[in-house]
Amino acid sequence: MSTPERPFASYHLWSLIAPTAGQQHWHCQMRRGFIKVRQHEPRVKLLLGKATASQRIGLLAQKGIYEFHYNQQLLDQSDGVEKVAQLLDLGNTTDEVQHRVLQILHKYHSQPLLLGKRIVLLTRGDEGFPKAILIESKNYSFRLYATMDCVFAESDNTLHILDFKTGKSPFDRRQALVYLLAARYLYPGYRVVASFYNLEFIKQSEIIHMSESELDCVELELANIAQKHQIDVHSCHTEEDFPDIFPPNPGYHCRFCPFHSICEFSQTI
Repeated sequence: MSTPERPFASYHLWSLIAPTAGQQHWHCQMRRGFIKVRQHEPRVKLLLGKATASQRIGLLAQKGIYEFHYNQQLLDQSDGVEKVAQLLDLGNTTDEVQHRVLQILHKYHSQPLLLGKRIVLLTRGDEGFPKAILIESKNYSFRLYATMDCVFAESDNTLHILDFKTGKSPFDRRQALVYLLAARYLYPGYRVVASFYNLEFIKQSEIIHMSESELDCVELELANIAQKHQIDVHSCHTEEDFPDIFPPNPGYHCRFCPFHSICEFSQTI
């Protein structure tokens, strides 16, 4: 008999299960169902494969930062932005994407946040699914997924996890908490902090740090989320089960959902 797969947790799953403060009226559990249960259905897979303008901007911005530091001489060159834009093939993107990414590149070129930092990790953003961190205790066991944009070392050897943002969405502190929990396993023995940095608005968040007891609470919360999601997935056997386990929350916000065209509960008028 095969061993049942361990449940998993991530910031993305946390955000799909529980809304950020003040956003309850926007939140729809059925979106989680489409993303995590019906993702292999042809119509759902097609919609999931379509990157939005915001997603493309975020990915290209991350790649741009990577290129600036992989080829650090570009930060000193007057045409550095143009060269990075060529590496990103920005000419084959939409006008909106090209305009916003170019603005981001120009701002970073003039104020390179990571210049002079001891960079431990800097990702391109397209590396694929991260390796799971196995978390086990006497009361629970789950896989944790956490993809970090950047980690650098401060002068006192504190590790600083930095997450790059674009657009107007507010920073979600829960994402930093997941990173800090992951760092407890990836970088044992180090003091670790986390923050967000919006590349479009040159805005940095507060520095976030957690005590060991606070991280224990985050770990337990994620263990509960992992368990809940696994139960929901295993309970969904038929199409009739789907709306009961992943209840819809129709409203004006449906028009911003990627699944509105195939969701029978969608209200887009």
